[in-house]
Amino acid sequence: MTYFLFNMAATLCVTLLRNQGWLPLVQSVRHGSKAVTRHRKPLHILKQKLLAVTEYIPPARVVPPGVYPSQNKQVQEENGFALLLKKDLNKVFEECRMIAVVQRNASSAEDMLVLKHRLFKHGIRIKFFPNQVTRSFLIDSVYSNMAPLFIGPTVLFVSKEPKVKEMLSALRASPQMTLLGACIDNTLLSAQGVVSYSKLPSMTIVQGELVSGFTMLTSRTASMLQRHPAHLSAVLQQYIKQQSPDKDAEVVPKAEEAT
Repeated sequence: MTYFLFNMAATLCVTLLRNQGWLPLVQSVRHGSKAVTRHRKPLHILKQKLLAVTEYIPPARVVPPGVYPSQNKQVQEENGFALLLKKDLNKVFEECRMIAVVQRNASSAEDMLVLKHRLFKHGIRIKFFPNQVTRSFLIDSVYSNMAPLFIGPTVLFVSKEPKVKEMLSALRASPQMTLLGACIDNTLLSAQGVVSYSKLPSMTIVQGELVSGFTMLTSRTASMLQRHPAHLSAVLQQYIKQQSPDKDAEVVPKAEEAT
């Protein structure tokens, strides 16, 4: 379509120029032709080998010493203060049955003093240890699952007996302290698990209920033995009949046949 329009325009121009009495010396007429696409010919095998042999290989860059860090890891030895804190932490985990991890959020020194006094009434102490020392101690111990709890400013609530209810009541009065988890009797518990543990009855109550149950059973047995032997034999016969109902069913038809 474009070629046709171009020829029409050229013809019209030539006609106008003829009418005016002027014609160009050279007339350029565009003829349609196919587009020529030139493909790159592959190189001869000998030329390819020659180019491969003569290819320029730049020399390796010489890195000045000390520019990159050394690949050999330097093991830093712990100082004496860190070792002392580790020993103290190990002693805490060995002696205390309850170890709670609490995060302190913008708590002042006065708030910490009041909380420490409340906990001390119930035999609970507050321990401060750096997180780096605590994590390095926990990784090499059986309490390694507690390591993720020590992030940010944290403190430890420790006691030789698991006094969970007293600790939770003290934490309710200090909203800036958040319980993250605890290890009670070598069992790792979450914050919700600690709350559930506090709702369980104490060991003294459970032992009392168990002793009262055994006492009731022995008292019933003793009262049965002190009764009249005839009453005891009747009770034993009734027990035998309840244990063997099939035999009683067989005995009844035989008695009917005999009559």
